[in-house]
Amino acid sequence: MQKVLLLTIGMFALGFDAYVVAGLLPAIGSDFNISASQSGQAVSVFTLCYALAAPIFATILAGKPVRRILLLALVVFTLANAGTALAPTYTLLLLSRAIAGIGAGLYSPLAAAAAAALVSSEKRGRALGMTLGGMSMGTVIGVPVGLLIAEQIGWRGTLWAVTALGVIAIIGITARFPNFPAAAPPSLRQRLAMMTNGRVAATVGITFITSVASLGLYTYVASVLQDLADIESITPYLWAWGIGGVIGSFSIGTLIDRAGRPGLLMTVILALMALAVFVLPVGIHYALAAFAAFVVWGATGWASQAPQQHVLLVLQPEHGPAAVALNSSANYLGSAVGSALGGAVLLAGLAPGQLPIVAGALIAAALLGQIWIVSRSQGFSKAGREEKIQS
Repeated sequence: MQKVLLLTIGMFALGFDAYVVAGLLPAIGSDFNISASQSGQAVSVFTLCYALAAPIFATILAGKPVRRILLLALVVFTLANAGTALAPTYTLLLLSRAIAGIGAGLYSPLAAAAAAALVSSEKRGRALGMTLGGMSMGTVIGVPVGLLIAEQIGWRGTLWAVTALGVIAIIGITARFPNFPAAAPPSLRQRLAMMTNGRVAATVGITFITSVASLGLYTYVASVLQDLADIESITPYLWAWGIGGVIGSFSIGTLIDRAGRPGLLMTVILALMALAVFVLPVGIHYALAAFAAFVVWGATGWASQAPQQHVLLVLQPEHGPAAVALNSSANYLGSAVGSALGGAVLLAGLAPGQLPIVAGALIAAALLGQIWIVSRSQGFSKAGREEKIQS
């Protein structure tokens, strides 16, 4: 498990980098004298490249040693973050964020595959949990710490902190990580082939819409809080969101095992997420309500992936890794689209404080779609049981 810990350090850096930039957008916008909608594209390009990098580069790098690819991914990710910290213009900042997203998108699924290959089948779940938990802890611990660093030495200092974590992970993997073959992440063709199944497409579509709303709103959380309640320090609210994320990440597996109905559980998650987001514009003026909304939003956002993965594994048991990876790509692609759409509606004149209403409406639409999927699946199950009885 010590070798899995090396992978976790890299995942921590990825989670830190992926989510801290949203909190740095006001400072970045001020530094480059650009609007909130323009600065938000720094998140869009990272998550878009994150979503697309894994399937594309999985095909290009298929058959190469895992250790070499992990190091390549981390070097790209680390150098790109250093480039972001040094960027003299916003164009170069966007370019460096895109390259960082490519490195992150290549590293993440391969790290999960490597973690599973390093341990026995009895410890595989714990190894995967440790690796993927590194990303959520990067959000809970890294993001608030990163914002504190930014308050002291500027937003570029935070990117240097991410760069330092990347260097630590590179040194650890270079010195201690074994070189062994492991299954490459699923290719783009494998992921797209899953979409020919209608229920798979519908499930992935719900993931996509949910991510557009939830992570798209998260991108502009600093602007939203400033517009709604003139809040300058967003760190406590991101703490609440991250703590909720940890609660959701670590409790959802038990809930799925006990309930045995991941589709219905996803319905409940979407209902709670919509409620939390709709409450924000009014609840932000009441400390307890505001923090509760952020905790619930974070918990449901991080918990929403597991039920979808379980459904996809049932629908495509022979292509489980490809189906789960497709869901992950939909999640990050949704984040990129949500960030871009958020910037577009702000540019069109919508006030940042109105974004929670837009996001809530999208989540409500996803909820209606999920209810339809659950009702259809129950109908198919009932018809199947009746057919067996008659035969």
